[in-house]
Amino acid sequence: MSPEMEHFRQTLRRHAERKTNAIALWGDQLKVDYATLYAEVVYRQQRLRDENVKVVALALDNGVEAMLWDLATLFEGLTCLTLPAFFSPAQRRHCLAQSQAELVIAEPELDTELQSAGYEKGGEFWRRSFSGPKRMPEGTAKLTFTSGTTGTPKGVCLSAESILQVARELDQASKPAQAQHHLALLPLAILLENIGCYAALYAGATLSVPSQKTLGIEGASGVDVPRLLGCLATRAPESLILVPQLLLLLVSAAEQKAFFPYSLRFVAVGGARVAEQLLHRAQRVGLPVYEGYGLSECSSVVCLNRPEARRPGSVGRPLPTVQIRLADDGEVLIKGSTLLGYLGEAPHTGEWWPSGDLGEFDAEGFLYLKGRKKHQFVTSFGRNVNPEWVEAELTQRRHIAQAFVHGEALPRNHALLWPHRLDCTDEQLAAAVAEANEALPDYARVHHWSRLDQPFTAANGLLTANGRPRRDAIVEQYRAQLTEPALCEESAS
Repeated sequence: MSPEMEHFRQTLRRHAERKTNAIALWGDQLKVDYATLYAEVVYRQQRLRDENVKVVALALDNGVEAMLWDLATLFEGLTCLTLPAFFSPAQRRHCLAQSQAELVIAEPELDTELQSAGYEKGGEFWRRSFSGPKRMPEGTAKLTFTSGTTGTPKGVCLSAESILQVARELDQASKPAQAQHHLALLPLAILLENIGCYAALYAGATLSVPSQKTLGIEGASGVDVPRLLGCLATRAPESLILVPQLLLLLVSAAEQKAFFPYSLRFVAVGGARVAEQLLHRAQRVGLPVYEGYGLSECSSVVCLNRPEARRPGSVGRPLPTVQIRLADDGEVLIKGSTLLGYLGEAPHTGEWWPSGDLGEFDAEGFLYLKGRKKHQFVTSFGRNVNPEWVEAELTQRRHIAQAFVHGEALPRNHALLWPHRLDCTDEQLAAAVAEANEALPDYARVHHWSRLDQPFTAANGLLTANGRPRRDAIVEQYRAQLTEPALCEESAS
């Protein structure tokens, strides 16, 4: 057992002894105290030991069961693969086959899918045997699939040492806020939330894990706002982890007096660029937001703002266990908590991980991101523009749900827009574009825009499974609109 894993196990054991009746896990209805959590994890470890397997896949909604099996798999020294509900059946099947997961614990609605993938059910477990060489590096504790820019997910293999090191640092970073109730809004299959849950347990806090159905969250992007706000009001959590779109939702609700964030002490936001104006709006309504940055290949978090060290617009300083330097072209290079390797590929042996992100440091060591290196386009005036920067400014306005910005070899940048509501007028979209342009330099502003007739989705091939735009596919499908002057024009003056 690695030193970090032994430290985590002993921490939970101390909580079981000293905080015996304190609530550790709170599911839809079930509440489990720390003494019961520890005993249940030990019991489930024995269950897994009896199965004599190496790779366990969890296809469970958020809840007490999902967390207990996750911890049991971790402490038993097995590889844990968590499958997001928003992956397609084909993607889940790919992940199971590539990982050679011999045992699956899944929701009942996946029974037919698992049967067709060659699994047989015995009790609550699904089993399948695999032959052939093992495809993952030795010591892989967590296998997370990132869909990237293609439809076939890629497996990132991480050690327990790396992920628990990050979890412990997140616990330390949030300690000044004294948050004692964390609510998991994101699926536990999202590595960032998974590690955030470990951090809450490190702290001896109550970890709320309501199902995504209870929260009103469906798939990768569907949200029943009244249901979500109702759940937050009932649970009154003190910490959350948000992606920018969920932050925008909560900020907008708070501005309309539909959400009161009084209980919140620490809200981490990451996963994509956050517009600085949205951070200021969050501050005005009392949301204690701390932006961070990371990637799956580096155990999800490498930088974080924190209560005693905060710069809105930056992604914070590197965690103490991480080193960051910038390449000559501005690419962020990371050392510490990096992956063991990609599934089916040679182990990673390099010292520094090239993130693919562009960044710069200020004089006090805060990192500011400038977008993705490979997504940069060059206008006909020779100016480099990262479209994700502009898209973040657009989608974090009141009316714009999706935006795609293109300007390669063009004199003026063009955006494709999809509104939050079908009854949104062109005038409202134009006002949102104008507002975003005020926060942008001239060369990055949106000069033309087109209203989409349908949103980008994974089903129509224009989004990856985890919600990132498939840029080449979008340009190909909308080439006529993107390369000709649009009817809708926004003055950039």
